Amino acid sequence: MSSHTPAYNLKAVIRETGLKPDTLRAWERRYGLPQPQRTAGGHRLYSQRDIDMLKWLIARQHEGLSISRAVDMWQALELEGKDPLKMTEQSLLQVALPSPLLASGDVVAELRQAWLSACLAYDERSAEQALAQAFAIYPPETVCVEVLQKGLAYMGEGWYQDEVTVQQEHFALALAMRRLEALVATTPAPTRSGRILAGCPPDEEHTFSLLLLTLLLRRRGWEVLYLGANVPLSQLESTLTTARPQLVVASAQWLPAAATLQEMARVLDRERVPLAYGGMIFNAVPKLRSHISGHFLGERLDMAPQVVQQALAAPWPLPKVETVSETYRQALAHFRERLPSIDAQVWDAMTSEDISRTHLSIAGIDIGRNIAAALGLGDIELMSSDIKWVKGFLISHHLPTDPLDRYLQAYHSAAQALLDKRGQLVVSWLAQVSHVEAQVY
Repeated sequence: MSSHTPAYNLKAVIRETGLKPDTLRAWERRYGLPQPQRTAGGHRLYSQRDIDMLKWLIARQHEGLSISRAVDMWQALELEGKDPLKMTEQSLLQVALPSPLLASGDVVAELRQAWLSACLAYDERSAEQALAQAFAIYPPETVCVEVLQKGLAYMGEGWYQDEVTVQQEHFALALAMRRLEALVATTPAPTRSGRILAGCPPDEEHTFSLLLLTLLLRRRGWEVLYLGANVPLSQLESTLTTARPQLVVASAQWLPAAATLQEMARVLDRERVPLAYGGMIFNAVPKLRSHISGHFLGERLDMAPQVVQQALAAPWPLPKVETVSETYRQALAHFRERLPSIDAQVWDAMTSEDISRTHLSIAGIDIGRNIAAALGLGDIELMSSDIKWVKGFLISHHLPTDPLDRYLQAYHSAAQALLDKRGQLVVSWLAQVSHVEAQVY
């Protein structure tokens, strides 16, 4: 047990800890740790516990925490009546702290709004000025989460509500990606052991969240190899053999990408490489998480680095997942075989009813691709959230939903005509969402 008796002068503490005198004084002044006693002449005297505390704080820094976060952790543990010096490394991973990346108050909100207003006006110079001001006030992580990520989320919601154009959203995304790429390129050399591979599965083009996570992890000292969008599964095994990562991090934003992420997880299982994953689709449809063999990164990107740290410390066993039944495997193979014929019959029906393809494609609906994804994942009901989303989109854009209903009915008729009993679960689901009576085989 560390002694609380003050017995060491400043020189001895510096020799034991390797800290510079200015750094030690700054920690005492800003964070109140340690709190040395004073001699009659005003000189600092430190106890052995003070020295052990400083070493503990330095160790947390080496793990990627800022000194302020390390102090928060120390104080949180003491408030719980625990001795931080007696905590194991594994138990420290479970300590819950407020997110370090979130800023509150009017300033960050005003900067985010300034950036958004500039992007909506296609004013690149003003957008960059808003970011420059934000980076002058806040750490890079905070700006990226509070201004860029939340700003893009607003853009996406605005597009859904018909308040933001696709062009405006793409302009803002391009500026955000450019800034992120520059920040990632200037991160320091890794200080932690272990390598992380970051990439999106096939069918996933959206990379902002994964690139932001790459930045957050690199700034915490991890080595992260960023592979970007659409990582082909055919070459994944050779990539793993060459790169030898301790963890793969991946993200998916829509159902087809979640299905290919499931396939990626199977490859990683065979190669004994753990997976950590996240993305918008897993927040929108939480039950999807039970179909992916990996560590879920959580619903908030700013907390994902903590999950990554836990996954690296305890990669196995992975959470149990739902198995895909043989019924679903046969349904998927049969549906893929008949899909071209189904699509041809559907569009013939749509043409005869004079329903514009553009009217439906504006919402990005691709029901065949999504049905195949839901079958591959083992649950056709995963499609239901997509239908609700498309209907909400059409309503927000002041477009009638009748064409969507007729499209679903046409799809049901084609599936009923072209699928045999192996595809009954598809036909039944289509009957349900298109409000027609299902035929029993």
